[in-house]
Amino acid sequence: MDKTTPRRPALILLATGLAAATPVLAQERPAVGDPGAEPGTLRTVTGENGEVIVTAPQYVPLGSVTATKSDIPLIETPQSVSVITRDQIDLLDFVDAQQAVRYAAGVYGENYGPDARYDFFTVRGFTPKQYIDGLAAPVTTTISSVGVDLYGFESLDLLKGPSSTLYGNVPPGGVYNETSRRASPAFGGEIRAQGGTDDFKEVAGTVTGPVADGLSVRFTGLFRDRDLVADHTNARRVYVAPTATWRIDPRTTLTGLVYYQYDRNTGGNGGFLPAAGTLLANPNGRIGQRTNLDDPRDVFERRQSAEGYELIHDFSDALSFRSNAKWSRYRERTPIGIYATGLTNTTDATLPTYYRTVSQANFSYAEDVTSFATDNRLSASVATGPLHHKLLAGVDYRRVDNVAAYGFAGANTIDAFNPVYATPGTSLLPGYPTRYNDQVLKQTGVYGQEQARLGQLFVTLGGRYDRVRSAYLTPFVAVGTPGARTKADQERFTWRAGADYVTASGIAPYLSYATSFEPVLGTDSVTGGAFRPTTGRQWEGGVKYDARGLPSDVKLFATAAAFDLHQDNVVTTGANGALPVFGTQSGRVEVYGGEVELIARIRDRLSINGSYSYNHSEIQASGIAAEIGRPLPTTPKHKASVFVDYDLQRGPLRGLGIGGGVRHTSGSAGSLPGAFNPVVLYGQAATLFDVIVSYDMPGWRIALNGSNIADRRYVARCSGINACFYGAPRQLLGTVTRRF
Repeated sequence: MDKTTPRRPALILLATGLAAATPVLAQERPAVGDPGAEPGTLRTVTGENGEVIVTAPQYVPLGSVTATKSDIPLIETPQSVSVITRDQIDLLDFVDAQQAVRYAAGVYGENYGPDARYDFFTVRGFTPKQYIDGLAAPVTTTISSVGVDLYGFESLDLLKGPSSTLYGNVPPGGVYNETSRRASPAFGGEIRAQGGTDDFKEVAGTVTGPVADGLSVRFTGLFRDRDLVADHTNARRVYVAPTATWRIDPRTTLTGLVYYQYDRNTGGNGGFLPAAGTLLANPNGRIGQRTNLDDPRDVFERRQSAEGYELIHDFSDALSFRSNAKWSRYRERTPIGIYATGLTNTTDATLPTYYRTVSQANFSYAEDVTSFATDNRLSASVATGPLHHKLLAGVDYRRVDNVAAYGFAGANTIDAFNPVYATPGTSLLPGYPTRYNDQVLKQTGVYGQEQARLGQLFVTLGGRYDRVRSAYLTPFVAVGTPGARTKADQERFTWRAGADYVTASGIAPYLSYATSFEPVLGTDSVTGGAFRPTTGRQWEGGVKYDARGLPSDVKLFATAAAFDLHQDNVVTTGANGALPVFGTQSGRVEVYGGEVELIARIRDRLSINGSYSYNHSEIQASGIAAEIGRPLPTTPKHKASVFVDYDLQRGPLRGLGIGGGVRHTSGSAGSLPGAFNPVVLYGQAATLFDVIVSYDMPGWRIALNGSNIADRRYVARCSGINACFYGAPRQLLGTVTRRF
């Protein structure tokens, strides 16, 4: 099942067919006239000669705990990692994670336009698993994202390629980890107001500081009210996140982390338009980008929350212990989910319904997920003769309880070129009568890692043993149907090895090999045996550069990488695909390619974000002959992007900033061929332009951002003949921020 696809088509087809991370490291230049803002964040100061200087000490990442669960710098990490820091997010005014990865290498987002519920993107052909503060998020049965708001995080880290050595059962494309904002012992914060196209309105803020000796707190909050692209749609969000850090003694720190988010979307989410009239020709013309073939009465409602802690204790300068834990809850309801299912008449041109009347169905969905996750590890630094060692040993555990149910009923018809919505009460309300998932999953992993240094040579080795236990009730039967739980136990050892050589000038060639696995529920329909885990393996080589030989006010990090990634034991599903998956374990996938990425901040005035990615994906073996030789969905061969921003520091226009960017993505397959997709449709290639104009003064920032400023209209993806999605249209956002 393609987990990047919104839930409705996947489930309807089934129904009808049936770390803790720390802030990144960076050098910070001193300035005169600092208004006292929170240290380590984007702020504006006055220089010695009256210059207006926008400092962004974390714009260029030099470290990421996500990559190694330790303080090993990125330059010494033999694997591709993209880090989108809070300074980048604030300077470029990204609204969500899909926007934040626009200029990152090897990552493809916004395949469904500006979805306000989840963060949809793929990494090297696969949907990455989401982590929050180093612990797995309580993702739903089919969507690998919980959609927590980007404003609540200090950074978003993308660890690319197989990563099971540290994180257990994950897809071969990698993981992404979002690090929550933390309390600071220095007082500071901001309040921000935004407004823009599609009636976008938002107020957000964060404040932090000490409240007692050794105790610091932070509160972050957000309220957003926006319309979506399609007519008659609206999305509202409330997000709050208190946190506190208690420095118990000079060697012990305890941080408490809490968040709560409420979402209510009405009118549907747009999309699910027929290919005829969007990607393909239609005798009646083109269906408008804002056409809504859902229903204004549609409701998507979600509540999610989590409470957790991070405990750090340093036994000495060479030995430390870190413990993380999180209790999470996720509740989603769609009592009314009317959407378009396809054209009713594509053969008789004499009828007025020809290529314009679309049938509708009502798909209701409910899901509850509760989870507990903990990760505990020891790290040590020791020397044995000429060798210096950084050692890591840990154990993590998580339990996930997932209950999901749905209903399905036919609804109305609607004119795709002149939508008139049925009067209230005419649509059937099916409730949630059918079980989709009722599962308990437990995972325990024991892992170890060593980085050995000999002069300028660094060798990293890691291994992990996982045991995953799951028990589930038979799906696609009436809720409450009695039956014994089917139990499945799967075990796997994964490992990785890599080496890099860091020169005095900051150039570091590297080579690595890594493996991954994911458990698969169900029984092979051919062999009759339980499915084995799906496995991944990857070779990667490249070079990194951190500009350590350049002046201190030139900050730069660049990576060039080539990789060859394989996935084995892929389950090929039949026409009655289900969860647990029904099919045979005969699939094999290869993805190979290369990436180049550059992030720079020069003299606190020039910022550069640029990347290029090439991905060749191919299904090499499958139980469905039509799949062999096909590329993976939403995996374009080419993605190129660059953004440049320049701030004037002197003269009558000092404080003014101007920036512009261009993004190009080639077209990619929207699905794999099969019973429900006899014709594979490719999304359109698109070249998009972004701009930013800003004005900064101490304590204040005013900015106007434009995304897809030329308003290029294109079909980003068709996951089926009746499920096409336009890409994100032009968005203009004005932002006023008061920092203190």
